[in-house]
Amino acid sequence: MKNLLYLVVCLVTTICQSSECTAQEAFPFLIPAEKPDRPLSAAVERNYNAYTSIRPEQNELYTQFKYTKLKGFDYNGGDGTVTRRDPSKVIFANGKYYVWYTCRKTPVKPVGMARAAEATDVIPSSDWDLADICYATSKDGFTWAEQGVAVPRPPKPNPGWRSVTTTDILVWKGKYYLYYQAFMEASGTRGDFCPVAVSYADSPDGPWTAANQVVIPNGAEGEWDQYSIHDPYPLVHDGKIYLYYKSDFDKRPELNPSKIRMQGLAIADNPLGPFKKHSLNPVINSGHETTLFPFKKGVAALVIRDGMERNTIQYAEDWVNFKIASIVELMPDAGGPFVPDAFTDTKQGKGITWGLSHFTNASGDWNRNHSILTRFDCDLSQDIVDPQMKGHHLQHSPEFHYKHGLSGKQRERITRETAALKSD
Repeated sequence: MKNLLYLVVCLVTTICQSSECTAQEAFPFLIPAEKPDRPLSAAVERNYNAYTSIRPEQNELYTQFKYTKLKGFDYNGGDGTVTRRDPSKVIFANGKYYVWYTCRKTPVKPVGMARAAEATDVIPSSDWDLADICYATSKDGFTWAEQGVAVPRPPKPNPGWRSVTTTDILVWKGKYYLYYQAFMEASGTRGDFCPVAVSYADSPDGPWTAANQVVIPNGAEGEWDQYSIHDPYPLVHDGKIYLYYKSDFDKRPELNPSKIRMQGLAIADNPLGPFKKHSLNPVINSGHETTLFPFKKGVAALVIRDGMERNTIQYAEDWVNFKIASIVELMPDAGGPFVPDAFTDTKQGKGITWGLSHFTNASGDWNRNHSILTRFDCDLSQDIVDPQMKGHHLQHSPEFHYKHGLSGKQRERITRETAALKSD
């Protein structure tokens, strides 16, 4: 009798649950602006909880990126002997825009990191080997005039004697600071190993004085950032210097790519340090370079190319715990945006609308490998409403897709698989 009663209860419960499921009103045609008080699938729940809006075009941290060729830079016919890459944030001073960047001008092109043993004092291993930090100015952000070397390689054995690269700018209490990767060996000798050094000046035009010290050291052996501290990117928040950086780690030769990249944070009260690395590092789990800007109460980050959360824009109201705000396309490589409130300690960041980035292997020929600077525009600003910047669903030509076609080795595998099917 008890078993029969149990079966009846189970049957009634199942019918009730089924009727409740079928009685649930369908999701409305006009999407509610606020999350409705009803059961939702995980996907729809995420649409309300994870993003600032339910449509990309209404999301202040969603954009399409537009690119414009810059005027004023010469690349020696694209022969690989001249490169400009990894631009800093753009600042406005003395009635014009300023930008700093990695600049290599060598008598010969790079031999490649795999052949680093062949590198000499005049033969670079990589595109960024034997580089200095140059700067340029512009009245409109489209036409630039290179002003020369801002920070040259210091004499040996000071940090950066081999190459100074991937710089970014800080303005702090009326002085200017350039942080940069300080190489003391040719890239590829053991990897891409380097710490961060700094130079300072009273004017964006210099002269720059090298501190000749490591300000953000590599981590201890076994730590995620033991080999590389790349892409130093300073902002001012809460009266302190928040410097974000990237590291390469988890190198495994059996995998391709053999390593992953994540981003960390170091904080200081003084531009020359000491910088204290955050206990939650890494704070961003993806991204090839660091590109961030204050937005509302927090900070937004462009997360490009590498990692599980590549091609996203992320946001952290507390400047540490980042969440995906949008998924985007055609992101700028090594973006250096114009961030008017980068150093104002703002509590209401306005966002960005443009900046400089780079294209690597600009010739499309690795035998003439070099990088070029370019301009990108976007609508990631509270002050701008540009529907043309909020479009999505980009279409590429058939030729674009065919350029990413099968390799000869893959075609051979498919031919073998087809032949095996025919023989069965």
